[in-house]
Amino acid sequence: MSFTNDQIAELELLLLFPDNSLMQGIKIHNDAEPSKIEAGKRLFAKGIITQTDGGYLTELGYDLLKYANILKLALK
Repeated sequence: MSFTNDQIAELELLLLFPDNSLMQGIKIHNDAEPSKIEAGKRLFAKGIITQTDGGYLTELGYDLLKYANILKLALK
């Protein structure tokens, strides 16, 4: 099974979040790439981020970011 383009966009967006604090977030601007905007909406719907346009990671999001960073390092 391969990652879908949507899943890759979600992983890439997740990796933009700071990994050292739940108190730091990101903002997805209206003029961002459509794939980033849509990924933000999907991550919000899944309970991974607090706002459709970024915001902060939820506890689930923070846990997933740790795993995404491990995967990224392992595949380097």
